[in-house]
Amino acid sequence: QVQLQESGGGLVQSGGSLRLSCAALGDSLSGYVTGWFRQAPGKEREFVAAMRWTGGTTRYMNSMRGRFTISKDSAKGTVNLQMRNLEPEDTAVYYCAAGRNLIMGVTHSPSSYNYWGQGTQVTVSS
Repeated sequence: QVQLQESGGGLVQSGGSLRLSCAALGDSLSGYVTGWFRQAPGKEREFVAAMRWTGGTTRYMNSMRGRFTISKDSAKGTVNLQMRNLEPEDTAVYYCAAGRNLIMGVTHSPSSYNYWGQGTQVTVSS
């Protein structure tokens, strides 16, 4: 069982930046595909980005490409989500998820992942 923990959420003004981090407690995310999702109140969970650790292949939700960047920290075994030019519409709880042996074509689907974090709140004020 892999326990994931997100960190780095908070309150930021419109146009600001935040960097989220996903860690596997007592373990490393190396060897996993890690995805970031978000869920705003009253809305469905939405795919943000995903990365395959081996090789570094990435995938993004089209609307977030260019503003959000997913990356890995090999020294820490974590996967990060750098968010820039944040807008109030980005306000949501952000979750990281991990799974093994996922093909990139299914990384947008929450059901593809075996492990989930508890989420971290991101609030963007106007």
